[in-house]
Amino acid sequence: MQYDRFQQEAIDYIKKGHSVIVSAPTGAGKTAIAEYVIERCIESNQGVIYTAPIKALSNQKFRDFSKAYRDKIGILTGDVSINPDAPVLIMTTEIFRNKILDEPRSLKKFSWVIYDEIHYIDNYERGTVWEESLMLLPSHIRILGLSATVPNIEEFSLWLESVHNMPLKIIIEETRPVPLHFRFQCQNKILDDFKKLREISLKTISYAYRGRRSEFHKEAHPNRLSALIGHIRQNEELPCIYFCFSRRRCEELAEELYNFDFLKEDEREDILKLFNELIKRYDLEREPSTSRMYPLVSRGIAYHHAGMLPTLKEVVEQLFTSRLLKVIFTTETFALGINMPARSVAFDDLRKFYGNYVCSLKTRDFYQMAGRAGRRGIDTEGFVYSRINPSKITPDELKRIIYGQPEKVNSQFNSSYATLLHLYEKYKERFLEIYPLSYHFYQAGARKKEEALGLMRQKINFLKSAGYIKNNELTTKGKFASGIYGYEIILSELFMEGYLENFNEMELAILMAAVVFEPRRHDELPKLSHQGKNLKNLTENIMRQILRQEDRFKIHPASKIPHYHLANTVEAWVRGEPFHKAILNTSTDEGELVRYLRMSNQLLREMLSNRLSSDTLKEKITSLIPKINRDIVDAERQLRAG
Repeated sequence: MQYDRFQQEAIDYIKKGHSVIVSAPTGAGKTAIAEYVIERCIESNQGVIYTAPIKALSNQKFRDFSKAYRDKIGILTGDVSINPDAPVLIMTTEIFRNKILDEPRSLKKFSWVIYDEIHYIDNYERGTVWEESLMLLPSHIRILGLSATVPNIEEFSLWLESVHNMPLKIIIEETRPVPLHFRFQCQNKILDDFKKLREISLKTISYAYRGRRSEFHKEAHPNRLSALIGHIRQNEELPCIYFCFSRRRCEELAEELYNFDFLKEDEREDILKLFNELIKRYDLEREPSTSRMYPLVSRGIAYHHAGMLPTLKEVVEQLFTSRLLKVIFTTETFALGINMPARSVAFDDLRKFYGNYVCSLKTRDFYQMAGRAGRRGIDTEGFVYSRINPSKITPDELKRIIYGQPEKVNSQFNSSYATLLHLYEKYKERFLEIYPLSYHFYQAGARKKEEALGLMRQKINFLKSAGYIKNNELTTKGKFASGIYGYEIILSELFMEGYLENFNEMELAILMAAVVFEPRRHDELPKLSHQGKNLKNLTENIMRQILRQEDRFKIHPASKIPHYHLANTVEAWVRGEPFHKAILNTSTDEGELVRYLRMSNQLLREMLSNRLSSDTLKEKITSLIPKINRDIVDAERQLRAG
């Protein structure tokens, strides 16, 4: 294979035994370096771990690598365990972090870990998991980090080098093999001149601001989807990935394009044949969502988002890789590492919800998505279209998004109770000595360092006050909590009071779903059954005390409260009702319901493997898991079918 300059440079360092961080644009070919490490490890009988930020990417890598390396590949994602003793193990970063803390001996056979999308350490919700796994990484394991373009990659690499005292090399590639060409839709005109765009934007806003309604209406021409897609089609820039930041909007826009037909007759026959084969393979023939997708697919159109059934998303992904789908409307997760390139990319909007507020896209996020335009080896150029509403985004802000410097990667360090309990068990009162190993310590100023240390102290003080630590040792409750990540406090309190032991299977199922569920703003709590009401009252009383104590110790963010919105749905599902009937008890999207049931299953598995769980509790969990993890919820079945 003929490698590019940066790929060869990385491989040369790997041959010398160096850890390597590669920073390169999306679509530049970073995966080839990972494949070299995997092949080298297989040949030399060494183990390698491949971590990914999302399960969809883990699953795709498992399929891709299995085709090339067959039984040498395994996967562990909490709800999937296939060939777990394989020399190449794909896993989510959470599973890898948990192994470092819970089963360090199981990592002795591995000599490399590949972090795909290593800049995910910057993710507000989950970045701390990346940081913990990197700072606590066993000394015998070398790192291959694959990153999008970030300006402070040297700072990040120097931190890793200082923590592990290992030779680490940085490879930076700034040039895309397929250059991007930027165009804009504004006032329903397609423009490729930024100066002209600025002129039209300012003119439109000026009329609106001065209240000259007649001039404003004369100038105002709403951006039409048909005009944009028509232009892309006419210029032979299909297939197109169209990014929206709303699930409903993805579906609405796909329906709006229904009058377009992108397929020739032979292509229509091929795509419908493949579609029918896939829905049969994934047992989707009776699902209403399949029927809604069918007429769109027959025209070369589809949508893809987290609210869909995971198996239907899988079908859409396979249709897209067949190159028979011409336009796909999707949310941003489609851009996260999943190898789905197109000739053009379109942005419905350049503002999105960032956890607590809506604001303009980060440059790094823009290029994560824009980078899907231009297929290496097929296209000489990729095309990126942005739909501009002058009243929502200024030309200067647009310029910052597209032409600005990508944002720095920053630490989001905030260790969980379970992690701190593990550290305390190992280091006792010296647990704070771990903090200087963190990226947060490396980056932060004196005040922020003191705040972080203070929060860690306060969390340990809370754990001592609540009976998780006594006389510098973990108590029974503390040991149980150290094996449950993210939901350790509520479940450990229920465990210690004997409730978990005495709950029946249905109560356990309702509880697990309540613990993991995150309600959306307009979700309403249904009328609960007797069991549901009792569980809600019990956990609310316990959480009231926990939150009061956390507030006293100034701990943030506070522990998550269980929400019982899925209680009736879970009862129906555990009783054996089919999915299309069980979901009638909730307003939650299909894909979200499957995700929460899978998360419940994963939590039950953690309790099953917990060193403190009794035989009675384990028997109930063993009986319950197949009642939850069946049919469309069974992620392993989906993966094997693919």
